[in-house]
Amino acid sequence: MSLTPAASELVEAVLAFIGQDGCSDAEFDALALRLFAFQHANNEAFRRFCQRRGATPRTVKSWREIPAVPISAFKEVTLSSLPAAQAQRVFMTSGTTRKEVKGRHYHPSIAVYDRSMTKNFGARFMAGAERLPMAILFPGEQDLPNSSLAHYLALAVAHCGSEDSHVFVTPEGMDSAGLRAWLRARAAEGRPCAVLGASYAFVHLVDELRRAGESFHLPAGSRILDTGGYKGQARELPLEDFYVGLQDAFGVPRERCINMYGMTELSTQLYDDGNVLVPSVKSGPHWIRSRLLDPLTGREVAQGQRGVLAHCDLGNFNSVTTILTEDVGVGVATGGVLLLGRAEGAEAKGCSLAVEEFLRANAP
Repeated sequence: MSLTPAASELVEAVLAFIGQDGCSDAEFDALALRLFAFQHANNEAFRRFCQRRGATPRTVKSWREIPAVPISAFKEVTLSSLPAAQAQRVFMTSGTTRKEVKGRHYHPSIAVYDRSMTKNFGARFMAGAERLPMAILFPGEQDLPNSSLAHYLALAVAHCGSEDSHVFVTPEGMDSAGLRAWLRARAAEGRPCAVLGASYAFVHLVDELRRAGESFHLPAGSRILDTGGYKGQARELPLEDFYVGLQDAFGVPRERCINMYGMTELSTQLYDDGNVLVPSVKSGPHWIRSRLLDPLTGREVAQGQRGVLAHCDLGNFNSVTTILTEDVGVGVATGGVLLLGRAEGAEAKGCSLAVEEFLRANAP
């Protein structure tokens, strides 16, 4: 789509901010408040929610004060500051809880998502490595054009993969024979490689390798990226069992088994630094900040206490920067968040009440 002059300036500012090596608290606040003013003025559903909270560009003075929109709101209303019909890309959620209703995230300029992904991925997963042969355990973009994960993995191959990278999953299933031959070839030639995909795909693959009595010792420097979640497509494993299985199947040390935490409703991902100990601490780049909230009160919890994660992602220039998830975690003194799983009990009730408040604000 053709961006308005104001939106074009904002996109350039976000791209420049992502391109920096870091930022001060004041710099983060300045861009967060600029984005808040833009979204408050142009995103009707968000503005109604803010009005209910008494939050305006005059009263909000910090990124911490921007109202956090419940993640389920992406399924209920159109959260877009620019015309949704003209978006370059629309990513949709998988619809695992309400299969008939999918959340939609509109990207008028996919360049922002792409810059966010590639810079962060290069720093956290590649960690200085040159291009690697990549095996992708997830369908490609041609099969899932509305999947943010398919686009994410396509970017990984385009920017960091070598020519012998390959997608081994289609909507019909995994080409396990082809994948196993690919892994044998990488092990035989001694070239480091990477295997990336959804966690449930790794469960199926590891089970199959065990049944076949086959395992690999991939060359030093090889690494694995799993994206978490099972979405009902595989048996769920305790984290310890999952990462023991990866190490046994591929011969990749657990410090090089990286978990990516992301979601359709965000434009930025969080990573850990390996899974020697689980659960692992996740952290993001300088253009996303997270806080832990009591969903019943909306207030931040004290350091070391459980809370529901809220992210302020400056890559979300068009939708809403600040999202209340349904994930529970604990902040750690060194920075980052220890993820503990999905909200349950009182925390889940608090998330539901936040959704009800948003819907009341947008009732006809």
